[in-house]
Amino acid sequence: MGTGAKECQLNLNYKCTKFFLLPSRDNQYTIKHVFEVILMIEPAQRIKELPRYLFAEIDRKIREKVEQGVDVIRLGIGDPDQPTPDFIIERMAAEIRQSANHNYPPDEGLPEFKEAVARYYRERYGVELDPQREVLPLIGSKEGIANISLSFVNPGDLNLVPDPGYPVYGIGTGFAGGTVYRMPLLAENGFLPRFDLIPKEVARRAKLMFLNYPNNPTGAVAGLQFFEEAVQFARENNILICHDAAYTEIIFDEGPPQSALQARGAKDTVVEFNSLSKPFNMTGWRIGFAVGCAEALEVLARFKTNVDSGLFKAIQYSGVEALTSPRRDAFIAAMRSCYRQRRDIVVQALKQMGWPITAPRGSFYVWAPVPPGHNSQSFATAILDQTGVVVTPGRGFGEHGEGYFRIALTVDAERLREAMDRISKVVQY
Repeated sequence: MGTGAKECQLNLNYKCTKFFLLPSRDNQYTIKHVFEVILMIEPAQRIKELPRYLFAEIDRKIREKVEQGVDVIRLGIGDPDQPTPDFIIERMAAEIRQSANHNYPPDEGLPEFKEAVARYYRERYGVELDPQREVLPLIGSKEGIANISLSFVNPGDLNLVPDPGYPVYGIGTGFAGGTVYRMPLLAENGFLPRFDLIPKEVARRAKLMFLNYPNNPTGAVAGLQFFEEAVQFARENNILICHDAAYTEIIFDEGPPQSALQARGAKDTVVEFNSLSKPFNMTGWRIGFAVGCAEALEVLARFKTNVDSGLFKAIQYSGVEALTSPRRDAFIAAMRSCYRQRRDIVVQALKQMGWPITAPRGSFYVWAPVPPGHNSQSFATAILDQTGVVVTPGRGFGEHGEGYFRIALTVDAERLREAMDRISKVVQY
């Protein structure tokens, strides 16, 4: 720059912008050139405090390995590898061509879909639901789980959250300004929370309690007696139970699936979140529903109508097909058989490597302790670096997940065997 030029610096939040001022004839300085102009508005405090979403970080690491030419076997994210069944796709193909389905859906959801949900609950669980008041369609159960805290929790309120558990329970609580009280899920308790160990003052302050069975990440299954105890505890302490039932249809070596709404008095204090993602391989379709306590669903619906415009009608009609088709039960049975075979492959291989492990009773995950000398993150990193196999570190599900890792059974049997073979060559328990 010429003689007399002044280099200046302007700090705009996190970015520094440099520019030069040149003297003019009247000795006033004018901006001659701006090298960079980035005006970055500071994010909200809730976003600053938000950690990177666990599975987004895993995706980043996978991309790095793929770019390096590694044949990566992805056992990290619970996304079914099998296609959505034909009977659902055929219904979608027909409905998407109907111009009447292309405008806004009813705020409260299509009556046909709500009636299908009620029929499904009657047939599968023996639970009677009022389709109008006790069923609420969701854009995937995840959005309902996140939004329930925004619907009920004030800053300073407290939610009871399982640990380890699906991260969205705590994240939704934080978005609402609430405080998380973590309920430990320990192996010695069958990965069920102990309600008698929750301090009375904590129970008195709690607004919501999140539960999830069959459980992600542990694979534990809860019986009717547990749900009865949970409902009793919630009624005594004026708590709304939010039961994440996404894996209810994925059970092994058990009787029929169970819903928290089968417990006596459950509809007074339980909202159950369910999804078509896992039982029908529809993760990308984003279709779920909440059922149960009518008063709570009315509050959640009031929130949702102000932040979203509902679920595409063609997808809701496809959901009707999934829940009511004569081919439904055969498909679910085949899906369970597939995951049971995969579970047995992994559990048997880990046992041969010396792992002390019990086969999970539900979900499509295997939850296993890390070998001595590792924490969950170091083990997951070592396995990825040395074998190209992706597993999820347990710490990502909470402090009580430390010391474990999770394997998702969402690749075919041949690839699972290859993954176990790779791991066996570099580590024994």
